[in-house]
Amino acid sequence: MTRWIIFILIYVILAFYGFQAIKTVTKNTYIHYLYIALTLLVAANFIIQFTIYSEGRVLNPAKSYAFGFLLAFISFNLVLVPILLGEDIIRGILGIYDKIVTKNENFYLPSRRKFISQVALGLAAIPFTSLLYGMYRGKYRFRVLNYTLHFEDLPDAFDGYKITQISDIHSGSFDNKEKIEYGVNLINEQQSDIIFFTGDMVNNKASEMHNWKSLFGTLKANDGVFSVLGNHDYGDYVDWPTTEAKNKNLNDLKQIQKEMGFNLLLNESRFIEKNGQRIAIVGVENWGKGGFKKAGDLKKAAQNIHANDFKVLLSHDPSHWEEEVIKDDYHYHLTLSGHTHGMQFGIEIPGWIKWSPVKWRYKYWAGIYKEMGQYINVNRGFGYLGYPGRVGIWPEVTVIELKKGTANS
Repeated sequence: MTRWIIFILIYVILAFYGFQAIKTVTKNTYIHYLYIALTLLVAANFIIQFTIYSEGRVLNPAKSYAFGFLLAFISFNLVLVPILLGEDIIRGILGIYDKIVTKNENFYLPSRRKFISQVALGLAAIPFTSLLYGMYRGKYRFRVLNYTLHFEDLPDAFDGYKITQISDIHSGSFDNKEKIEYGVNLINEQQSDIIFFTGDMVNNKASEMHNWKSLFGTLKANDGVFSVLGNHDYGDYVDWPTTEAKNKNLNDLKQIQKEMGFNLLLNESRFIEKNGQRIAIVGVENWGKGGFKKAGDLKKAAQNIHANDFKVLLSHDPSHWEEEVIKDDYHYHLTLSGHTHGMQFGIEIPGWIKWSPVKWRYKYWAGIYKEMGQYINVNRGFGYLGYPGRVGIWPEVTVIELKKGTANS
């Protein structure tokens, strides 16, 4: 209850400054009433979705949109507050100065300047409209990212081998079948030799995948589709009535992946063979630092492969690569991860800038990195979670071509 009281107080303060800016810019009472109505509607919807219709920590589209609208509204007012608060401080200082210097009996507070409010509203509109765009267009703005990686010890038979990676489907958030069909078709259009899915098929429950099973079951590649589990796939964020119910949920998800034709790797490995040569595909269960599940067992997963095998590792959380993989006795040539979503918010201009607040949490958060002669690709995710959108960090289909030799050869 205390948290809700604090939330309402902060929300009211933010909304007050927004209202002050709008009142200064326009005297139209209909616009004033509209702002007040939106203020109440956004807050009420959020409170209702996260209390009356709450299923604990379970996220569904209705709750996500309630959070998204709240986030957009708060971002609008957060920009206004420092500007208008700064002006209020200056107005107060001028009023005190006038009182002391001119000896006025009455305290005179200069009126709020329309120009300052106009500038503040203009700046506030940028994050507000960006977040709304991210909710309605950005979250399905799929893009294909192509990389070519060179390895001197790549078996000759795999020179030019193409990998497609997707991650973080989060099917429980989807609300547009046509857009998801487009995304799935885009994956198949890459015509890669193999497809890898690196975890978080659902938000919380296996049932979220029922309506999407047949669609994702159309994913095909000559050497198959391989997958691992992500932290959300275990059902850890649901208050299950019994342990048996939770275990059944996980088994149901494993069965769904089997029916879709996915080869789910649970701390195990497989070999892909061509012309008498092979590469190892190693898949670990989720392993993440910072309170995330540590079910991944790299030693167990690699027990049937050799040190000199060329290895592709599937591990959902990139912190596993940082903490264990690159330090392992075995040399893992390429690790494929996801998990971060790039926070679904940031700025990326190829060759110029790549930034997201998530970089303060994860050292390796999006794209290709190389350490100790080993590569990792952190996929930005196919779906979305929490905020029902993406701004600047778009949903990703990764295509990696393996090449024999060095980059300059």
